[in-house]
Amino acid sequence: MQALHTRREWLWKTAAVSGAHLVGSSLGRADAPTAPVAVARCKTYDPAELLPAMRKMFDQLGGLGRLVKGKTVAIKINLTGSPTYRLGYLPLEDTHYTNPHVIAAAVHLMGQAGARRIRVLESPWATADPVEECLLRANWEPRDILGAAPNVEFENTNYLGTGKKYSRLTVPFGGYVYPAFDLNHSYEDCDVFVSMAKMKEHATAGVTLSMKNCFGLTPCTIYGTGAGIDEPSETPNGGRTPIHLGNRQPSKSAPQEKDPHAPRQDTWRVPRTVVDLVAARPVHLAIVEGIKTMTGGEGPWIREDLKPAAPGVIVAGLNPVNTDAVTLAVMGFDPMADRGTPPFERCDSMLKLAEEAGVGTRDLKRIEVAGASPAEVKFDFAAIRKQRRAAPPPPFGVRG
Repeated sequence: MQALHTRREWLWKTAAVSGAHLVGSSLGRADAPTAPVAVARCKTYDPAELLPAMRKMFDQLGGLGRLVKGKTVAIKINLTGSPTYRLGYLPLEDTHYTNPHVIAAAVHLMGQAGARRIRVLESPWATADPVEECLLRANWEPRDILGAAPNVEFENTNYLGTGKKYSRLTVPFGGYVYPAFDLNHSYEDCDVFVSMAKMKEHATAGVTLSMKNCFGLTPCTIYGTGAGIDEPSETPNGGRTPIHLGNRQPSKSAPQEKDPHAPRQDTWRVPRTVVDLVAARPVHLAIVEGIKTMTGGEGPWIREDLKPAAPGVIVAGLNPVNTDAVTLAVMGFDPMADRGTPPFERCDSMLKLAEEAGVGTRDLKRIEVAGASPAEVKFDFAAIRKQRRAAPPPPFGVRG
């Protein structure tokens, strides 16, 4: 299936020819692509407010028709963790799952713009069950998304799924950790790839936005704790601890790590693996949903003083690094921050690594922002983080 050829992808192909010499160089940073980013206030998930806000954002980016008309669109959503995890009694979509109203709104607008087929993709925790079953467990109605446009379907990408074989996607610049990935066919069998994330902090990677959302592209049948040794397992079992810690290699049928003696720390490995993934599977449209979310981490299992939050904002852009840089500014963080500076106190910055690999710039001075400015819609995660970490740690009960 023919893919879109953007300036970003052309630069990646050029980087592949010239090898990894640009990675980490000032030339790589100077040439890192830039594309428009749109920012919108949106206080509720009411379609009467949500649809016009998202339509205006997409128009500010040049229009959805230019991107999706006549094309197969793949949308990677974020349903991290088991649906049994909740922050208090709040719905999952109000804290750490991509909200179904935002998914349905995007699907509807893409259908109106002429998308030929829309696949909504996710790798739900440790299961080969259909995505629809996972949505039902979250108390969602899958038909609200399936009926939002013609030819909409779901696929669980945590295993082989409906494909006959895994698709091998190569990292154009050579990769930091992995030279290539074996992924579910849906990540190759599309013309347009969309990363639709929730605006959150992350215990390992500092933040999880449109780039970190792509960590879930990796099927646990190959990259998980229960993956087969020689060949992929039939069904996923467990999480992606091997990618985090490097305590085992992927199934031998898939490309192995470039350097088995590289650091085994998750705060080193996860940011680099994320960059490898977004280079191997380019993101044409990044959407970060922050109407409602949570502070303190990526999900209710994180041992922090977690709180619900309502930033009332959506960010979208045509480059995931640019989009995440603007989102960091909305969250009160400096997108130019390096390891040791919030939100990357313990980890390497995936934005810096992506910039050095030529994926996109994180420099706000080089990014055109349409709609509201980050300062106008700022919800200060950074100040909340500083206050939270200055306070005594919250008590945690003992499981009996």
